[in-house]
Amino acid sequence: MYHAPIASTVRGRTDDDLRAGLAAILDRVDSIEPHVHALLPEPDRRERVLAEMETLLARYPEPASRPPLFGVPVGVKDIFHADGFRTRAGSRLPASLLEGPEARTVSRLLAAGAIIIGKTVTTEFAYFQPGPTRNPWNLEHTPGGSSSGSAAAVSAGYAPLALGTQTIGSINRPAAFCGIVGFKPSYGRVATDGVIPFSASADHVGLLTASTAWARLGASVLWEAWRDVAPTASRATILVLDDAYTAQADDETRDTVAAAAERLEAAGHSIVRLRFFDGEGSDELQAIDTVNETHNRMIAREFADVHRVWSTHYRDRYSPRSLELIERGWDVGDTELDRAIVARLDLRRRVDALLREHEADAILTPSSQTAAPLGIDATGSPIMNLPWTYAGVPTVTLPASRNPAGLPLGVQLCGAYGRDEELLALASAVETTVAVPVATG
Repeated sequence: MYHAPIASTVRGRTDDDLRAGLAAILDRVDSIEPHVHALLPEPDRRERVLAEMETLLARYPEPASRPPLFGVPVGVKDIFHADGFRTRAGSRLPASLLEGPEARTVSRLLAAGAIIIGKTVTTEFAYFQPGPTRNPWNLEHTPGGSSSGSAAAVSAGYAPLALGTQTIGSINRPAAFCGIVGFKPSYGRVATDGVIPFSASADHVGLLTASTAWARLGASVLWEAWRDVAPTASRATILVLDDAYTAQADDETRDTVAAAAERLEAAGHSIVRLRFFDGEGSDELQAIDTVNETHNRMIAREFADVHRVWSTHYRDRYSPRSLELIERGWDVGDTELDRAIVARLDLRRRVDALLREHEADAILTPSSQTAAPLGIDATGSPIMNLPWTYAGVPTVTLPASRNPAGLPLGVQLCGAYGRDEELLALASAVETTVAVPVATG
């Protein structure tokens, strides 16, 4: 097991503490990375990172003037452009095709004093063809996808936060598999420029972090017009679903949600159990099978549009999984695509209306269908994250427990559109209530 909480030395008291803390993290990378493979190879990583720390120390000699992420190592998913790093997107396409200006999110992290510990491994073009990354809790299991490297890097203690993206479940699912926090914002809340697109209608930029405190700090840097909402001890109303959507999860993950709900209820929060995504006989637009199919066909078409030229000229450099998605996308016509884009707004309104009707603060759900599956040839199902991504509402994954095999199990809080700050404040307030204390090993 190579999971470890991020070293507290990233917040050292003196300049020498900061230097020593960063060197210790680099030692950890040198020791663990040959097993976990969360980062893209970089022969001179240590020299670069330590030199960047010295540059920061020279630029900000007075501690009181230092920006919020001063000297903090961060991971950057390898579909984000970052000056000085090549973008490969987990693919075998020529790197020259994928060049572009630095992502605004990367620039904001750097302006806040962060140091890029490395580009993190992603699945091919953020779809299902996995890279070499392994789960730090058990190397025989997947870390999830497509933000696999970012999740594993945080879980392994390389960095307290890393950039990820989600088009179906690529932040929340790997966060659950790797026992960390995953924060996906409301659709459109965080800039996606400088990021190789998957689906313009579903791409979200978010964070994988060691705790909700790190998520709040990272969000305050990345989110446009972030409002600081402090966690409070006031009682929350939380909805728990029991319907065709939750039936997609296995018993272990459903039991994890039920146990978390019981702990929240015992702590004084109000739990309301109900149905929402019904199956047969329900409103078709709210039936989970329809939601799943509509979202998947929408993103397939938009993925095909992104790769139309590249896949024509470099077909032999694409994996069969990605080619199959492209070909599926070509079967989705403009009218169907337009309807799918409109339908996501309808689902968003329904989710928001459900929360208003019950005066609720969030919906508590499984964050993954199962614990991290055995093997690294597949990344696990994102089905439990899909409807919330399709609706574009904010979601937070919190570590909740571990199964008998020692693998992490997470839960997912889903909030109203645009209420990102309130959802993260709630997650921060209940983080320790949700989690069953376990040894980190």
